[in-house]
Amino acid sequence: MLAALRRVAGMALTLVVASFIIFAAMYAAPGDPVTFLIGNPENLTPERIAAVRAEYHLDQPLFVQYWLWLSGVFGGDLGTSFQYHQPVAGIMASRLPATLGLVAYAAVLFTVVGIGLGVWAAVRRGRAADSAIVGATTLAASFPSFVIGIVLVSVFSVQLGWFPVAGAGDGFVDGIRHLTLPAIALSIGSLAIVSRVTRQSMVEQFDSEHVEAACATGMAGGMVVVRHVLRNAWGPIVTMVALVIASMLAGTVVVESVFGISGIGSLLVDAINSHDFPVVQAVLLYMVVAYMVVTTIVDLLLPLLDPRIGTRVKTS
Repeated sequence: MLAALRRVAGMALTLVVASFIIFAAMYAAPGDPVTFLIGNPENLTPERIAAVRAEYHLDQPLFVQYWLWLSGVFGGDLGTSFQYHQPVAGIMASRLPATLGLVAYAAVLFTVVGIGLGVWAAVRRGRAADSAIVGATTLAASFPSFVIGIVLVSVFSVQLGWFPVAGAGDGFVDGIRHLTLPAIALSIGSLAIVSRVTRQSMVEQFDSEHVEAACATGMAGGMVVVRHVLRNAWGPIVTMVALVIASMLAGTVVVESVFGISGIGSLLVDAINSHDFPVVQAVLLYMVVAYMVVTTIVDLLLPLLDPRIGTRVKTS
């Protein structure tokens, strides 16, 4: 119980600190938001400027503005967009499904393929298959996602016409067609990371005493891999998969821009370009919260996958 309270308190403190840094960064950003709110330079009269500052609490000190914003956030009010003049929460709610769908699709790809390649490389360690997988994943990880995305669009959308060029699609089937190339572009680098971690974790388990004992009893090689090697290697693998997913939730900007997907990443880019500070603050806060949620879920799942972790936590 005490450990759970410490975890909650730590998350709350992290969230408050991160939110203040985000808000202060927007406060210190170059340019006066009043000029963007008023728009027409002819309306920049002292009376109009004073009215806008009072309306958006821009005439208050930094900590007062921060407290008003944070109070609204905890109440579900993320503010009003300077550009769209709509509630930021509604704008994000309309963009979030596209980003979550893209990340979910990419997560399935890099998890299944990455772990599969890592297992195959570990089982064939020191052989041609192992070298080929390591070399191919290293090469794949060296290309930026926007380069991979441009190549995929050029080949499979423009030349072959197999997939749509841009957009997230409507409905499940159409969404899969639209998100296939973006998901591949987003997952290539992550696939290489997960493959490497899987291979390394399994190779370490192959050299352990319990695996040697299982082999000595005459257990089939496949059973040894599943019951004794892969089972005990899950900890680092699951942790890395979760960290990659958490980073993806905050790193879809480039891929969404290349494929014209109206998600959270493209919303952040538009908000930065238009100095829409409430939207920028809300998106950055979402990224922090998403990372915290994913890592917390992993901390809760790891003891279930490897009971030894829970035992070590209780005894420490």
